[in-house]
Amino acid sequence: MGVPRQQMLLDLKPEQAPTLDNFVVGANGELLQRLRDLCDSHSFEALYVWGARGSGKSHLLAATADAATPRRPVALLSAADAGGDLPLTPGSLLVIDDIEALKAEAQVALFRAFNAARFTGLALLLAGQEPPLRLGLREDLRTRVGQTLIYEIQALSDEEKAAALRRHAIERGMLMDPAVVHYLLRHGRRDLPSLMAVLNSLDRASLEQKRPPTLPLLRELMQTSFDLEKE
Repeated sequence: MGVPRQQMLLDLKPEQAPTLDNFVVGANGELLQRLRDLCDSHSFEALYVWGARGSGKSHLLAATADAATPRRPVALLSAADAGGDLPLTPGSLLVIDDIEALKAEAQVALFRAFNAARFTGLALLLAGQEPPLRLGLREDLRTRVGQTLIYEIQALSDEEKAAALRRHAIERGMLMDPAVVHYLLRHGRRDLPSLMAVLNSLDRASLEQKRPPTLPLLRELMQTSFDLEKE
């Protein structure tokens, strides 16, 4: 018997709060270390992190903001929340996600933040889906972003994704058929958060239906919800 589509859609959400420790590093070791250093710094620094949706940039921004909070004032904003007055506390960390979606007044405010940052010890951690030259921002702000320390989030290889999925299964106590991971990588979405969300749903369905988390059960789940499959 299949699992109701509505239940599957509601189940597709992360179960762990994002931290720097639970980010799967892959080839992003230098970036991760730079973000850890940023948490302890009280001086000016400006980083721009970019990658496609699902690459983990929002995870990294939220995790960095959380790790830095006990050590310095932090403001974490999405582009939709940013307006003409940004919090510019001296020595603080200003984190803004999806900067390509900043409204006109917020773009002016961020440009002013860049100008003031060196004198106030303000650190800037910004993220978007495109490299600076392709950002749809006003030219003076795009130039400022292009002068930051820029990191593109490197995609995980299939081997790294498979290892992360197996480790996640072990942490959940799942006795999982190895074919499940292989099938997920071939037929599921490519980003790791979505793959782990499917694995979590498989574990819950296994417990609810008292069936082992095998390939037939995974196929049932993925046929029940098109949102689990590749786009």
